[in-house]
Amino acid sequence: MPTEDFHLSDFLPYRLAVLAERVSRRLAAEYGKTHGLTVAEWRVIAHLSQNGAVSVRDIQRNVNLEKPRVSRAVARLEATGLVRKVPGKTDARLVSISLTKKGEQALTEILPAARTVEDQLLAAAGSKDLKAFFKVIDSMHAVLDADAKPNERKRDA
Repeated sequence: MPTEDFHLSDFLPYRLAVLAERVSRRLAAEYGKTHGLTVAEWRVIAHLSQNGAVSVRDIQRNVNLEKPRVSRAVARLEATGLVRKVPGKTDARLVSISLTKKGEQALTEILPAARTVEDQLLAAAGSKDLKAFFKVIDSMHAVLDADAKPNERKRDA
């Protein structure tokens, strides 16, 4: 059988996906419990906190989410008063999204727990290993950036 030497649990793309999903679920346990946010909503408010007023397309390109998920997240965040949408001056279909004061406060409340989770993960490796780890991540991004087949790199991912 051709897959005898293939083990999904050893396959790098699978291992990376599982780790990323586990980290996202762990973080979601924090901001979901305290603020009722989903992974997509968290990414949207975090992106807005760093970039100010932006479009759905800008968020989608930079937070590694598909456009429908971003649109749903923005709609829910707007309904809860965490973001505001402002129609464009020349074209009302072009909407600018930004955090409200309530959204800024929610992020301020969430960040300490998120940083604690990050600190726990970072503590699993020494500074030398982390430097090498981040270098490997950047090298893997470079390989994918040079490959015409995958989607373009999400710059905040």
